[in-house]
Amino acid sequence: QVQLVESGGGLVQAGGSLRLSCAVSGSIFRINAMGWYRQAPGKQRELVAAVTSGGTTNYADSVKGRFTISRHNAKNTVYMRMNSLNPDDRAIYYCTARLASPFGKEYDYWGQGTQVTVSP
Repeated sequence: QVQLVESGGGLVQAGGSLRLSCAVSGSIFRINAMGWYRQAPGKQRELVAAVTSGGTTNYADSVKGRFTISRHNAKNTVYMRMNSLNPDDRAIYYCTARLASPFGKEYDYWGQGTQVTVSP
């Protein structure tokens, strides 16, 4: 079994910062990519940031220049530093990981989410 556990969410004032963490545990052969999605009230879930095994990163336009995603491969952990937070960033943030089996088949896994609330 594979489990993803997010942490680091909370309440922050506009302009403040948070760092989210996501640790993957269980049966892991290779993690091809990890990322963060978010879902705001009444909105569809959207990709916020992702990083591949090769280190390529991808960001939503709305967070470019403010958010930074990184991986600590030895710890099977992905981080996302969020700076200059604004009320539009309020959402539940979900960690996701794309794992490959020894046979090359890929599976996507999701965490339970961590709440980020931004106050005025």
